[in-house]
Amino acid sequence: MRIIAGEYKGRRLESPADYSVRPTTDKVKEALFSILTEKIWGSRVLDLFSGTGNLGIEALSRGARECVFCDSSRESLRLIKSNIAHCKAQDGARVVPGDFRKTLANLEGEFDIILLDPPYGKGFLEPAFEIISQQSLLAEDGVIVAEHRKEEEMPDELYGFTKIKERKYGVIKLSIYS
Repeated sequence: MRIIAGEYKGRRLESPADYSVRPTTDKVKEALFSILTEKIWGSRVLDLFSGTGNLGIEALSRGARECVFCDSSRESLRLIKSNIAHCKAQDGARVVPGDFRKTLANLEGEFDIILLDPPYGKGFLEPAFEIISQQSLLAEDGVIVAEHRKEEEMPDELYGFTKIKERKYGVIKLSIYS
């Protein structure tokens, strides 16, 4: 796992010792950031279910001004902090520990990009969308990117958000909402 482009390009990120965290593959990450190219520079990003920090650090590397990393796992929080330090990305990074529901309820301000990559099959996407809507966390022209299994169908409308794109990459699907 590595940073693909930008300021931290080529830096290898620390991966989990086991399969408790499923980092986004380089192929999917490259496709995702190709879709987001126009929105990254100067953006405020929320990387919920951060895992290793892979997606958020990629966003910072490509010019996001700030990324808030959230996860509930102690091992993931250790990995995120280690990877941020390795890339020297501390200036734009903030790590928030805790359950996603509590974290979303306590965040302030709007985000231009919200990255949702929860553990598959746990039913976390719908409640995350609900709280994001209730808390008005998405900026007016912002996007939410949900990564999930390709078999899992996401609705065209979800808590006031509209699906604008959907892309499949092997067993993974990206659903993008605005």
